[in-house]
Amino acid sequence: MGIIRIKNMEFYAYHGHFAEEQVVGNNFIVNLEIETDIDTAGVSDNLEDALNYVEAYDIIKQQMEIKASLLENVVKRILDELYNKFGNQIKRATIEVCKMNPPVGGKMDCVSVEATR
Repeated sequence: MGIIRIKNMEFYAYHGHFAEEQVVGNNFIVNLEIETDIDTAGVSDNLEDALNYVEAYDIIKQQMEIKASLLENVVKRILDELYNKFGNQIKRATIEVCKMNPPVGGKMDCVSVEATR
C-alpha cells in the first residue's frame, strides 16, 4: 500500500450559504489523500497499473465548478465521484476543502471541511 497526495490545489469557485458568495465567489484550496496499492505500478512502471492522479484532479476540478451552499456537499460529491471512478483501487480517501477569506466577521486563514471514506 501507498499514499497518493495532491496538495494545495487552487480553485476559484462559488460555494457558500450567502447569495453574494454564489455571485462573487471565493478562493478555495483542496487537499486529497488516497491510500491505494502502489506495488504493481511500482514494478511495472505502467500508468494503467496506477491510480491516475491526473484523472483524480479532473474529478475535483469538475466538482469545484458546481455551485453548492455547503462545503459538506462539495466534499461528499468529490468522494462519491472518486469512488465511482476508482472504487476498487481506493482503500481510503480523505478530501479537505478550504474556503479562504470566509465571511465570518473575523481574521483567519480559512474554514475547511474534511471527510474520509
